[in-house]
Amino acid sequence: MENSFSYINPVVETSEFAYREANLVQINTDGVGLAAKYVNQKKLLADSYTPRTWRTHHFISFLRSHTMKTTPQQSRSQWIFLISSLNFSRPDRYGVEWRASWNSMENKVWTGYWSLVAVLNRALDEEQSQETIPLLRERIAIMREVGDILCNSFGGSYEGLINEFQRRHGWNGTSLGLVKMVTESFPSFRDEVHFKGRKVYLWKRAQILVAETWAAFYPASPDTPHPIFPGPHGAAIHQLTMFADYRVPQILHHLRIISYPATLVKKLKSGSPLLSGSKEEVSLRAASIIAVERVREEIIRLMQLEGDEKGASGPGAVSSVLIDFYLWDLAKKIESGEEKVEGIETAVMVPIHRTRSIWY
Repeated sequence: MENSFSYINPVVETSEFAYREANLVQINTDGVGLAAKYVNQKKLLADSYTPRTWRTHHFISFLRSHTMKTTPQQSRSQWIFLISSLNFSRPDRYGVEWRASWNSMENKVWTGYWSLVAVLNRALDEEQSQETIPLLRERIAIMREVGDILCNSFGGSYEGLINEFQRRHGWNGTSLGLVKMVTESFPSFRDEVHFKGRKVYLWKRAQILVAETWAAFYPASPDTPHPIFPGPHGAAIHQLTMFADYRVPQILHHLRIISYPATLVKKLKSGSPLLSGSKEEVSLRAASIIAVERVREEIIRLMQLEGDEKGASGPGAVSSVLIDFYLWDLAKKIESGEEKVEGIETAVMVPIHRTRSIWY
């Protein structure tokens, strides 16, 4: 019987290697400290960004059973798995018009991550969609791949995969163990790159799949075991890193947590694509992972100084997952003009990097 609580996340170790070897995007210690203090003072991770609030986000409100053959729990888990399987190269520049929620007949324009959710929901609701979906052939191939593996190995469902995972771990399995099983079982979740003679693990979609599973089924009471991770360690969500995509590096740079060389800034401003696996792209993703880990460590240090041991090390302790959740939302709000960071020095918001791949 395996003990997934003792696993060490290879994403951290190999991203540290890639960050050092690329020596391109840099992490600013002062920026890490100021940003951690800013987030900690606002108590955002304790009040506004928790797994319970994540469940109330638009993502969860969009969950709807499209078949009478599944229970609500099965429907929810299947939907999370489908979205995570296709969560890459979204139609960001245009947005998708669709309902504000299932209970509303008013439409709004969804962008970024939510544009994918809107496209799928609209297609399921109307049985057609006029929206252009990037990398459509790749998405079809991935749906066939994951469907075939689920049917042949896990009884045809993501819930079956989770049950098999916990069976192997005596129902003591944690989040990182489930991430590992997902990457081992599904090639399209294997977000890895050979860089400077070594394999670097980034695992963006696999980690967000497990994080969303954790949040979507998070119990209302802290005394209730998590239904997906019922063991003594729970999900141990602190084992996971941020999800290395295009949006979080942008806000990390704005907050002066990371800095870019002039050559990279020029490429970003010109909209030049960065090849998947290129030095610039690997550096952006690896530096972002390590930067968020350092922000997390600093927030925990500040909480301990304040005597907040529950926030620093309890079941609901601050994690890179929730920091990512907050930073992603903050970037979107700043971009739309809805919010502005005040009280700390910020850098000019530069465009996101553009990379076409199935990884993010």
